[in-house]
Order: sequence, then C-alpha cells, then structure tokens
Amino acid sequence: MSRVTVADHVVTQPVVHDCGTTVGELRALFLDDHIHMALLLDGQRLVSAVEREDLEVGLADGAPASPVGTLIGRVVPPGEPAAATLAWMRANGRRRLAVVSEGGALLGLLCLKANGSGFCSDRDVSGRRFASAA
Repeated sequence: MSRVTVADHVVTQPVVHDCGTTVGELRALFLDDHIHMALLLDGQRLVSAVEREDLEVGLADGAPASPVGTLIGRVVPPGEPAAATLAWMRANGRRRLAVVSEGGALLGLLCLKANGSGFCSDRDVSGRRFASAA
C-alpha cells in the first residue's frame, strides 16, 4: 500500500521571486487576497518565505524583503504524510507551506483550500490564474 505524501499534492509551478525583492514589491503583491506567501529564491534554493503579516513592522518599501521572512514553520519536506500535514495546517491556521528538498531547493507549494477541505492542485491554481487574466 502506498502512502500519500505532501509530494502528491504539491503545486509545482508556484509564483517565485528573486531574493533581492523589496518590501514594497511584496506589499504590492499582497494586495491580491489570494496570495498568502511569497517565495524568495537564490537560484533554486528557497531563502525566505514571507507572509503579509511579516511586512507590517514599519519597514521602508526599499528594504530587502528576505530578512523579514522565515523558513521556520513555513516549509515541509516532500515525503511528509499528507494527512498529518493537512491536520497540522488546519490546527495552526496555515494556508501555505513551501515544499523543499533536503538541500533546500524549492519543489513547490502546498496550498490549503480556503474551506480547509484539502489541498489545491496545479489544475485549481492554473484555472484561477486563467480566470484572473480574463
């Protein structure tokens, strides 16, 4: 019997940003209510996961955003059991977790549906992006 893991539910093409992204750029990004986390990369390596609340500390718009985010409590390895991760996300009010390899490479994003019933899929996300663009 195969075990269902986080890797089975990962959104594989999340929107990502360079580690040089500024606080002001992320403030503008977070004007979209669908965005809960900004993923800042150095190459393929995730260096910071920034949430809207991280920016509410009076930082200047031109300040680098990566130091205000964190990876603690915001990342999960792909082999974690999906059911346990879903339960943890619900219990902790988490809507997003970055999925990273053992070496820190970003593999994707785990997205909890707004109603908490399960995880978003690549198809769900691409459909929303298509609808937003129309």
